Amino acid sequence: MATKMNILFASAEVAPFAKVGGLGDVSGALPPALLENYSEMLDIRIIMPFHSTVKEKGVLNRKIGAFEFDANGQVVPCELFVASNKGVPVYLIDNQDINHNSPVYHGDWRLDGMKYAIFSLAVLEAARYLDWKIDILHANDWHTALAVYALRTRYKDDPFFAGVKTILSIHNLPYNGWGSQEAMASLGFIASDDQDLPDWAKFTPLPMGITKADKFIAVSPGYAREILTSEYGCGIENYLNLHADKVMGILNGIDESIWDPTQDTVISHNFSVEDLESRKKNKLDLQKALNFEVNEEIPLLTIVTRLSDQKGVPAILEGLPQLIDENWQFALLGTGNPDLEGWAKHLSEKNPDRIASFIKYDDIIARVLYASGDMFLMPSLYEPCGLSQMFSMRYGNLPVATATGGLSDSIVDYSTDPDHATGFLYQEKTTQGLVDALRLALETYKDKVQWQKMQENGMKTDFSWATSAEKYYQVYQNLMNKD
Repeated sequence: MATKMNILFASAEVAPFAKVGGLGDVSGALPPALLENYSEMLDIRIIMPFHSTVKEKGVLNRKIGAFEFDANGQVVPCELFVASNKGVPVYLIDNQDINHNSPVYHGDWRLDGMKYAIFSLAVLEAARYLDWKIDILHANDWHTALAVYALRTRYKDDPFFAGVKTILSIHNLPYNGWGSQEAMASLGFIASDDQDLPDWAKFTPLPMGITKADKFIAVSPGYAREILTSEYGCGIENYLNLHADKVMGILNGIDESIWDPTQDTVISHNFSVEDLESRKKNKLDLQKALNFEVNEEIPLLTIVTRLSDQKGVPAILEGLPQLIDENWQFALLGTGNPDLEGWAKHLSEKNPDRIASFIKYDDIIARVLYASGDMFLMPSLYEPCGLSQMFSMRYGNLPVATATGGLSDSIVDYSTDPDHATGFLYQEKTTQGLVDALRLALETYKDKVQWQKMQENGMKTDFSWATSAEKYYQVYQNLMNKD
């Protein structure tokens, strides 16, 4: 039997232990999917900080031991614990700078910089402590990019790490770790000497990691193309274009066992692609609960989102009043920018018979909206991958979204291909662009045969992690076969 590839998957977030955004979803789902499908070929393990939030959850774990390492003359002590996520070992690193009762992200760049610069070094030292020789280090975003960089700089002559290949997944390029400079300097990191990088990027975590990675993977093929442009490249598009042979995109997946309308215990009526009549009962129940007119003929618009400009929320709040003469209802769930929260509340107070705003995050309400809505709004200015459109399609709720990043990769546009359509895409990232797309969607909704066909198309689309895992496995194999 061939020797297994040893993969160490490093991430700041791993669901269900700690999740702030999509990074947590991916890190919690991809390694188990790889293990499930390639257990004979891979020994994959996750490593993450032992955040105070993880401790508060009482995650079952055991202590492995303690180790320390030198960083620029400073002794850095760490403790190492292990838990499990669907059979995948999850190593938890504890240290006063990694934890000290902090959230996953402080929001203070100096504290976050120290937390993740130390964590990046501790990732490598933990592998040494375990005496587990890794074949591939798979890092994610800026938080672990310095592990890739350190591997090729301060550890380049260390025989323990000889031959290790590296992958850096890019979930959101604008978050590059700027502000970590003081922490990196104190720990002995040196700036990149790569002349292809702009000067500001030579001592910034994510670009530093990118220069040393064997492969960088964006979370959708569309986003992989977009980061090569000045609009989305965040100042390093020239570097990425020069090294485009290392850039690729793999669309994220979702856990279809968790997001399953036939089994979901939260929604009032389970349904399937063969039984869309039962789906309508969820909408009628929600209309009644919200004191809306109870009428299945009235299209229900929904959104579950972070209230931010990037998510295109201003376009919704500006656009809906322009459509006030059309027949629709709208329910919003999310938190974020206080001004947008206030704007959403004002709209619902002004139109209580047709607009509802839940200014919070609530998984139960989210699932109810996915299962009850007719249209799911995603007017994002950019969207590296996006998962909400996959959840909404799985539940028969057709997305109306901008043609960007992973939205373009996962939604088949009605105007382009009505026979295979799963939603509505529009190019113009403005309020008017959304209004025009909604007018088309509202008109199409009247054609019940076409609408049901689109619902069926969306619900049948394969967004399982097995599809994505196969592509990641091929990347792992190709990297190792280069030797």
